[in-house]
Amino acid sequence: MRLSSASATDTGLRRSINEDNLSVRDDLGLYVVADGMGGHAAGDVASEAAVEGIVAFVEATVAVSPDQTWPIAFNPEHSVNANRLQAGFRMGNRRLASQIAASSELRGMATTAVAMLTGDGAATLAHVGDSRGYRLRAGALERLTRDHSWVEEQIRVGALTEEAAREHPWRNIVTRALSGSEELEVDLQELELQVGDRLLLCSDGVFTVLSDDEIGEVLGRDTALHRICEALIQAANDGGGPDNVTAVVLQVDAV
Repeated sequence: MRLSSASATDTGLRRSINEDNLSVRDDLGLYVVADGMGGHAAGDVASEAAVEGIVAFVEATVAVSPDQTWPIAFNPEHSVNANRLQAGFRMGNRRLASQIAASSELRGMATTAVAMLTGDGAATLAHVGDSRGYRLRAGALERLTRDHSWVEEQIRVGALTEEAAREHPWRNIVTRALSGSEELEVDLQELELQVGDRLLLCSDGVFTVLSDDEIGEVLGRDTALHRICEALIQAANDGGGPDNVTAVVLQVDAV
């Protein structure tokens, strides 16, 4: 699989510190966005630890196959890359735990994260919290991830609409995050990609301001990927941009 990629991040209009973090590793086929949770201590430290943990584990297992010595308990029900991502998220979570144990000032820090790992003609997506993944195919936008958040739960039971959720005062409350706790559940899925697909990994600074229609319009523009990233951030800021805004845009050039 061959991908083109671009990324951009911004503090938004009301933040002085960027609590988002990202990694674009074309050499590994790995793309990560993490969002340190607003209102918690040291969100920027948490998102950095999560990204570093995910990248470190994938780097360490580039040449490791399931029939070799595997540094984790390998789950045969998941693909190799799904196992790698899940373990990477857990490594990032352990890094948070170690930092919290070493400094009481960091107690309470947490982060959401979304990551995609590609290889051998396939792609695997993993996420915790409300950082999202989208796919644009033939002009139609599909949200690939389901938020672990209070408002998402209300949408699923019909108590809130998507539009109301973007304005709800509890829209930033997540129900699952990397926080250093011992138990971490990571959502995993395998993706079938086609030439021409465009994918977006982003923090909630994008979609709490922009509707899916607006995201799809920008993502589908016939322009360079870095300009699409810049346009998403500009549109979020033009819409009020209260949070950090981070976007990684990928295009499938060959499978």
